[in-house]
Amino acid sequence: MSNVTVIGAGTMGNGIAHVFAMKGNKVSLVDISQTALDKALATIGKNLDRMVKKERISEADKQATLDNITTFTDLKEGVGSADLVVEAATENIDLKLKIFKSMDECAPEGAILATNTSSISITRIAAVTDRPEKVIGMHFMNPVPVMKLVEVIRGYATSDGTTKTVMDMSAALGKIPVEVNDYPGFVANRILMPMINEAIETLFEGVAGVEEIDTVMKLGMAHPMGPLQLADFIGLDVCLSILRVMQDGFGRPKYAPCPLLVNMVTAGKLGRKSGEGFYKYTPGSKELVVSPSFA
Repeated sequence: MSNVTVIGAGTMGNGIAHVFAMKGNKVSLVDISQTALDKALATIGKNLDRMVKKERISEADKQATLDNITTFTDLKEGVGSADLVVEAATENIDLKLKIFKSMDECAPEGAILATNTSSISITRIAAVTDRPEKVIGMHFMNPVPVMKLVEVIRGYATSDGTTKTVMDMSAALGKIPVEVNDYPGFVANRILMPMINEAIETLFEGVAGVEEIDTVMKLGMAHPMGPLQLADFIGLDVCLSILRVMQDGFGRPKYAPCPLLVNMVTAGKLGRKSGEGFYKYTPGSKELVVSPSFA
């Protein structure tokens, strides 16, 4: 399992490509946008430079990692020799199903098809392929090069062999894989998203302000980041999408997204990636400033 294809060159995709390439795997990074691919390689280079500066890796290690990555804008070409394909596209069910149909048609017969989805059913994704026993979830955490956890999610038909291979590969990356079953939100987001949603409800109802809510959770619960700041980091659109997946999957009112979250996403206030969410983000500045909407 030394030839790995990563579909999607965004934040998660470039991080996944980085960790596989750094462990000596040949990585094909695929995206329909050449600009996105160029940006991904630049990001990986900057992250490796930071590691060199901290003396965690050598300059030779950095160059070897970059040499292990080849970019493609054509999916068929990018997956042609893959042992493992990891899809890391936008959290959109229709897009993922379309990509998996193409992956199944183009990847070698024995290749494992994995998805980095944070909430969408592995069983549903596997159903559009002719190899459901080889479809599995590999939910990496952001930032991928730093975070140790990989949620390994078994679909209804995922085989024991596929699961063992992916668990072993995750461990070989220096990660800690945790096997979970295929239910909406899996484990991480089934617990995290209701907390974030409740924090937004607390703000919405005027119980406390943005900084106050985050401070309570950081100092009182020993969280490294408050839930509202974390929501900005994840992306408010992603949080909304996950909550809707859980609401649809379970049919329970407790997963209904807060109206404030819905309005913010509708207004394009998506968090750090759009420059504003619960906090205002200025390029080049690490100062955390509450959004004028909540100040």
